[in-house]
Amino acid sequence: MHDTSPAPYTAFDGSRLLASGPADEVTAAVRAALDRDPTARILTFDDSTGAVVDLDLRAAEIAPRSEEAPSRGRGRPRLGVVAREVTLLPRHWEWLATQPGTASQTLRRLIDDARRRDGGRSRVRAAREAAYRFLVAIAGDLAGFEEAARALFAGDRERYLAHSAGWPDDVRDYADRLAGWEEPLASG
Repeated sequence: MHDTSPAPYTAFDGSRLLASGPADEVTAAVRAALDRDPTARILTFDDSTGAVVDLDLRAAEIAPRSEEAPSRGRGRPRLGVVAREVTLLPRHWEWLATQPGTASQTLRRLIDDARRRDGGRSRVRAAREAAYRFLVAIAGDLAGFEEAARALFAGDRERYLAHSAGWPDDVRDYADRLAGWEEPLASG
């Protein structure tokens, strides 16, 4: 199955930004770059996760290959409901049985409550992990990588920028975007 969503992807030719945007645009840019130079070192990233995705250049669309792709089966796909297995201990099933509604309704309610109480921490953590995945793939051998990664997870943008100052602008700018640090630092 091909991913036909307009989810944004970004391709790099070495450390130079090649293309960013919907799947079909990025795929076309990668094809053109490989036609010009079949030995080009092109990596394509999923903007939502920072993970490297494989392109099926024979297809009209990008086809990320993922073991995590949910199978289409039970559930209500039109509503976005996807059936997956949940494994719980007997005491958890017993507790769920005492709650109003079905086990699925109770789990959705618990998840929604946890997300409200989270205060955006999960989103920040996911953004930093996406930036880190990208940096490991493309900048892992650059000077200052380890200290920049520590600063990224500490949320210390100034220290991150200091350790990544010698990196190619496209690499640093994309990592900033993934980490949610797109806005410029306020000058003092």
